[in-house]
Amino acid sequence: MSVEEPVILSKEFLKKLGIAEVSKVELIQELWSGYGELSRIESSEGYYILKLIEFPTEKKHPRGWASNLGHQRKVKSYRVERSWYQTFGRDDCPARMANLHGCGHVDQKEYLLLEDLNELGFKTRTNCSWEDVKKALMWLASFHRYFLGKNPKDLWPIGTYWHLDTRPDELEALDDKELKESAPLIDQKLNRAKYQTIVHGDAKLANFLFNEKEAAAVDFQYVGGGVGIKDVAYFMSSIYLEEELETYEEKCLDTYFHYLDLPEVEEGWRKLYPVAWADFYRFLKGWSPGHWKLNSYSEKMKEKALSCL
Repeated sequence: MSVEEPVILSKEFLKKLGIAEVSKVELIQELWSGYGELSRIESSEGYYILKLIEFPTEKKHPRGWASNLGHQRKVKSYRVERSWYQTFGRDDCPARMANLHGCGHVDQKEYLLLEDLNELGFKTRTNCSWEDVKKALMWLASFHRYFLGKNPKDLWPIGTYWHLDTRPDELEALDDKELKESAPLIDQKLNRAKYQTIVHGDAKLANFLFNEKEAAAVDFQYVGGGVGIKDVAYFMSSIYLEEELETYEEKCLDTYFHYLDLPEVEEGWRKLYPVAWADFYRFLKGWSPGHWKLNSYSEKMKEKALSCL
């Protein structure tokens, strides 16, 4: 959807952000559960992405999970993302991400004003080739290597949007007794691993952009501490169907660890791959029991994880 000067993004509003001579505003999409908008701004000074957050008075959720706990989790996620761009999103990180131009509050709304990666040649994908998969795995490896051992101060102590401590309602709804009882042990297995880094936390295909040479990532609402293999497992779940996961599992893991190039870390994280998968599976099975990702491959990963607890 492309519109000229939406009311919420009027020229007067944009001037408060320090942007003059706006020639076009394009609405890219609404944020999850109606928490604002993502827009592209074209001006005489260049191109920007505006993430405009407005906390709704009426809580809604596409799958019915509209609780106060869920609302507070979303509120925190936007504060975490702002902290991320202000503190951690630096030019010297080899994993490409958008630069922050500004952030703050305007008219009771919060905003992030970011570099427009699209104008630098980065494009989204609905389907990706193996070359794109390699670029994303290289991004994850570079990201995890760079932040290895770093303190996730002012981020989520444990990253990923499905972390156990933040999803008690989904755990309560889980009807897989074995997985439900093992959830704390799975969580401990991941969080007590020797090597910890900072994880993206929502590393699905939709949050990557690609050019001819590399990938870039966006959406850092659930960035925080953890083992890097959680991002890898989740990324794979976003690009492959059940049979494809069986086919490409080894190739993807070998490629990721090749770029990570840390043999001691690889030894521990490779063993945690089924545990990381089971951790996400636990959330998904409680959150959306009919989800397409609940398949025989996920069940096999669960069984592997439970056998090593």
